[in-house]
Amino acid sequence: MPADCFFEWQRLDAKSKRPFAIGLKSGEPFAFAGLWESWRPKDGESLETFTILTTDPNEVMEQIHNRMPVLLEPKDYDRWLEAGDPTRPPVDLLRPYPAERMRAWPVNDRVGNARNNDPGLLEMVS
Repeated sequence: MPADCFFEWQRLDAKSKRPFAIGLKSGEPFAFAGLWESWRPKDGESLETFTILTTDPNEVMEQIHNRMPVLLEPKDYDRWLEAGDPTRPPVDLLRPYPAERMRAWPVNDRVGNARNNDPGLLEMVS
């Protein structure tokens, strides 16, 4: 799953959270480790599902949340996407991404509304 950043909310107290954008310091796109499946129930149309895998947080993420998505290194894309032996999945890739290559910045609460979809959502707020 390609992306150039993702959002996560830091819990400030029982009633409030602050959204953060998280991406690579280089600004380059990256890929999440994801799984998908297509299946058809006995009665009904086929259903396609997708999930992004998570792992323990690195030093950037642990200040914001107790987990983070698995980000894959470009050198590992083919290995992740290969069918391979289903009894030996590449679980060694399910690790925190190097914190020194990531950055996080606070963004506007507008990111919490799916109707908002513009570049301003990535702007840093104080």
